[in-house]
Amino acid sequence: MADQPSLDDVVAATVVDPGSTHEFRLADRAQRNEELFPDKDQAKDSLKADAQAIDELQDALFAAQCGSLLVVLQGIDTAGKDGTTKAVFKYTSPLGVRVHPFGKPTDIELAHDYLWRVHQVAPRNGHIAVFNRSHYEDVLVVKVRNLAPSEKVEQRYEQINQFEKHLVENGTRVLKLMLHISKEEQGERLQERLDVPKKRWKFNPSDLEDRKLWDDYQDAYETMLRRCSTPWAPWYVVPSDSRSRRAAIAARLVRRELEAMDPQFPETDYRPEQFKID
Repeated sequence: MADQPSLDDVVAATVVDPGSTHEFRLADRAQRNEELFPDKDQAKDSLKADAQAIDELQDALFAAQCGSLLVVLQGIDTAGKDGTTKAVFKYTSPLGVRVHPFGKPTDIELAHDYLWRVHQVAPRNGHIAVFNRSHYEDVLVVKVRNLAPSEKVEQRYEQINQFEKHLVENGTRVLKLMLHISKEEQGERLQERLDVPKKRWKFNPSDLEDRKLWDDYQDAYETMLRRCSTPWAPWYVVPSDSRSRRAAIAARLVRRELEAMDPQFPETDYRPEQFKID
């Protein structure tokens, strides 16, 4: 598609460079970047093309049963984790894609280390796993809400890095997308959840408490991005004030990961001409 931005352009506009994380400032990243997709219709066309390509690539990955992809979606309330998942994997068979939402840990999960529940659902060969929230909650909400001692939270950045390195070295590619929205846009989306009856189920009064801690969360996200954007699993900051552009950028990045994996349909051990269908 002539109007699609190149994969390299999308990466350059969104990646948190592991080599210069000390210079990274979340405030420098736009929440509505229209340079990649000046026109929303262009973004929708690009999304459709990439979503269809993702379906084909996932079919080959599932057939080959070789390697897997983990897509981590993090973002403050209303950033669009559900919408991004539905848009990017619109055409993809549910046989090879699993979505795992992470909420408040259960008693059993709390009885283990904080990465236990995450490792349980890491994708197996041939599959794509999408984490709607993830292990990063343990350096975000846990940090902001003081749910663990600060020294424990401090240890987790490197523990997470090593956990992801372990996954990568064992055949799982890790793609991490931080959905970046403005406080103004979040306010509009929260109001929409109150105004539109079919969206009211999504509203949680506790979201308003977190909204009061906006600056604290932005600081926590910035620290997370600085500390955990690694050569084996870099972070990408996806402008998310525009739903159509957000989904188009995410789809470009997912497609790039799958193309890098280059899954191939396996050769059969028979010749088709050996068989006759009556």
